[in-house]
Amino acid sequence: MERAASIIKVEHISKAFGSNVVLNDFSMELLPGENLVILGKSGSGKSVLIKCIINLIEPDSGLITVLGKNINQLDQDEMDDLRADIGFLFQSNALYDSMTVRQNLEFPLRRHWTLEQRVRDAKTAILEALEDVGLAHTIDMMPAELSGGMRKRIALARTLILKPKVILYDEPTTGLDPITAREISNLIVKIQQKYQTASVIISHDMNCIRITSNRVIMLIDGKNYASDTLENLRNNPDPKIREFFD
Repeated sequence: MERAASIIKVEHISKAFGSNVVLNDFSMELLPGENLVILGKSGSGKSVLIKCIINLIEPDSGLITVLGKNINQLDQDEMDDLRADIGFLFQSNALYDSMTVRQNLEFPLRRHWTLEQRVRDAKTAILEALEDVGLAHTIDMMPAELSGGMRKRIALARTLILKPKVILYDEPTTGLDPITAREISNLIVKIQQKYQTASVIISHDMNCIRITSNRVIMLIDGKNYASDTLENLRNNPDPKIREFFD
């Protein structure tokens, strides 16, 4: 059977800031329908990697292909079109405090949909996204009226509203209590199953990784040091890997 094409393919990228080498000949593939976790210590380059994937940072060398497109060859309009197919859940949620939940979810539609599409389909799209995260009743509330877990869910609803083909999660459970973190992790799996999305999840929360991951990449010394299931990595005797589990 022929192997499915990669959703994201990162080939031998390196990135340094002055003398600080963050990514060093790093390669990875994200496969269709897969939840892939990038696990590494603080400052190991996880956020730099995800910013390279969406072309906010340009690597010093190497090649990144997203949904079959070499991002280094795209002009600004082409990159904006590609980003419409990439959902990004910010660690900080990045909700607009002065906008209602409805207006926050309308924002990406205003950027990527025509006026005719918005008039015809916006209400349905917003309600569906809110129902996906269990918060349809918050549609006219302000972010300040919501708990931390609710704000994370609203941010995820905004990520989902354009029906992205791939989702990038940046530390999705940081700052949440254990029960809420587990709810968000289970929601990530629910979204994967409902929409067959492929996702890259940056996390150091072992419970989140256990619930969400199909595969885990260990980002160590700027490299893809190991790639396997969480259970296999947990049983790996390599001292650099054991540091994450002992």
